[in-house]
Amino acid sequence: NQFEYRNTVRDLTGVDFDPSGDFPSDQIGHGFDNIGDVLSVSPVLMERYLAAAEQIMEQAIMPVPPPVIKRHLKSIYTEPASAVSGKLVVNGFRPMTTDGKEVIETGAVNTPYKWEPTADYMFRTRVYAERGDGGPLRVSILVYGKELQSPDPESKLNHLSGRVQKPAMILKTFPVTARSAKDAQMLEVKVPAMHGRHRMMIAIDKPAPGRPAATLWVEYLALDGPLDPRPASHRMLLASSAGSQLARTREVMARFLRRAFRRTPAPAEIERVEQMVSDAMKDGESWEAGIQFAMTAVLCSPKFLFRMELDRDPQDSRVTPLDEFQLAARLSYFLWGSMPDDVLLDLAERNQLRKKLDAQVERMLADARSAALVDSFAMQWLQLQRIDFISPDGRLFPTFNAALRQAMVEETRQFVSSVIEEDSSLVTLIDADYTFVNRDLARLYGISDTAGNLVGQPPVAKGRPIPAKEFVRVPVRDPNRGGLLTQAAVLAVTSNPTRTSPVKRGKWVLEQILGEPPPPPPADVAELSEEAKVVSSASLRERLEQHRTNPACANCHSRMDALGFALENFDAVGGWRTKDGEFEIDPGGQLADGTQLTGAAGLKTLIRSRRNAFVRCLTEKLMTYALGRGIEFYDRPAVDRVVEQITDENDRFSMLIKAIVRSDAFQKRRGI
Repeated sequence: NQFEYRNTVRDLTGVDFDPSGDFPSDQIGHGFDNIGDVLSVSPVLMERYLAAAEQIMEQAIMPVPPPVIKRHLKSIYTEPASAVSGKLVVNGFRPMTTDGKEVIETGAVNTPYKWEPTADYMFRTRVYAERGDGGPLRVSILVYGKELQSPDPESKLNHLSGRVQKPAMILKTFPVTARSAKDAQMLEVKVPAMHGRHRMMIAIDKPAPGRPAATLWVEYLALDGPLDPRPASHRMLLASSAGSQLARTREVMARFLRRAFRRTPAPAEIERVEQMVSDAMKDGESWEAGIQFAMTAVLCSPKFLFRMELDRDPQDSRVTPLDEFQLAARLSYFLWGSMPDDVLLDLAERNQLRKKLDAQVERMLADARSAALVDSFAMQWLQLQRIDFISPDGRLFPTFNAALRQAMVEETRQFVSSVIEEDSSLVTLIDADYTFVNRDLARLYGISDTAGNLVGQPPVAKGRPIPAKEFVRVPVRDPNRGGLLTQAAVLAVTSNPTRTSPVKRGKWVLEQILGEPPPPPPADVAELSEEAKVVSSASLRERLEQHRTNPACANCHSRMDALGFALENFDAVGGWRTKDGEFEIDPGGQLADGTQLTGAAGLKTLIRSRRNAFVRCLTEKLMTYALGRGIEFYDRPAVDRVVEQITDENDRFSMLIKAIVRSDAFQKRRGI
């Protein structure tokens, strides 16, 4: 699918290519967009794959020779300022101080350079500092010139000592701790491509009031460039220690094929792409251009585009183990949404992966790429991809905007990430004593500070103000909050534009949490009336009770409605309320089996009491995502064995992942 394609291209080539604007949308099956039965390659998509391959390799490889890098050196002691004695230069170092006494310049040392406007350069200087209080001296490297496109405001430059020429922009600030010429410190900063004539400058911070003056000793200013414009992907893909050009081609292409095909390539496959490179060079192309052409062809191969699990006899319906390379691919696309890395491929090549699965799962969950479990699996399991399409009524919910919509999703993303990273109990997903908020979300929840104190209530701990944009972890002190069920993103996607929907919320709990989806509603049953006179004359509970008098509706609603009404104190965007219009909210209810529950706390208690149902549901969701297919009747024993392993004492997230990865359903397949 698009998510896996983007991640695979990134890890294979180093290019972050977003296909969402060009590729057709992925179809959804069993709640996920990675289900093989519903994914297909249409002629249009194949055309887009071909075009994408060319775009990707054009970004990844630059088939031109690198520029000659030159050093433009400006030694301070060879060019003293006019009428100033060269004796101020000591051991080849020129002093600058913060008090303006006996120096060539007060605060800033600058030098002009000429450079190509389309190239990057590296600015370097070697310095040490003298400071009476022994602390580090803060030194800034700046670029300045009349044609500077984005200069810093005066307020950002006021802390610098001496006469700083303007317009200027600070590129980087360093703490200088070196205290002698022999220990002098190298400072370097990349200078981005700029049009026009510019100068480089070194400046030091003004001393704090009451602090002694400080001295910076500067040996030289140097500009190296133009730097090699070829991207890091170029160097990564074309890296070779071989001598001859033919040997380099073989090394580069064999490595690329192994990673692209997610297995050891056959000799004939290597020879085929070698021939492509050779043919391109015979036509007058450079070696780099030939490699670019061959790699483009690989990105169009079905062996790259499809995750192939081939059987010796496709007509044999017997269950057989995956080979180690197939297992490596299943594992990496499950946990990373991307191709296996070299560690997995090396283990597979030595037939050692099965023996070390648990260790590899732990390594992969600790890797940043495991964020795919949140961004792909969790978002689809919780149906949060639908949040882009909700449209709460602006008159009823004036605080809802694009920023709050984004914050809702980010809270859930960071929360699920924390459960994975901290290897928490699975029950934490249902009932947690913490969450993540920024200022907008904290305002919605009535949280006043980072200690989780509630607006309008006496503080129980000392906290700091909630940042405007940055998300911070805060304790949950409201007994009605905590866990996925009470997070704004979940509450918003299970609501209507003008009101909550106990039916949608109850159905969501049944399907996504308890694994007991209700049947589809009868086709001929009318929806609740939203006419103003009807809404104002009866509460939502009363209108739903009237709806349930229809025998065709009663059975399903007896399972759903009480679950949804338990969340009725949360409005359509997740804010807390005690009244719906003129009607007091009653969050109580009774399930079909007679179980009573009241409010969000009661719902969480109910789910905890049905822990095995939740674990089974989560197992089936994860297994569906991991296998790329729906759970069939013959998978039930595997699901049962996974659930049996997740006990009260051993219900960490990593244990569930390991149990799924060890299951027959994950490690084996059958022919068609």
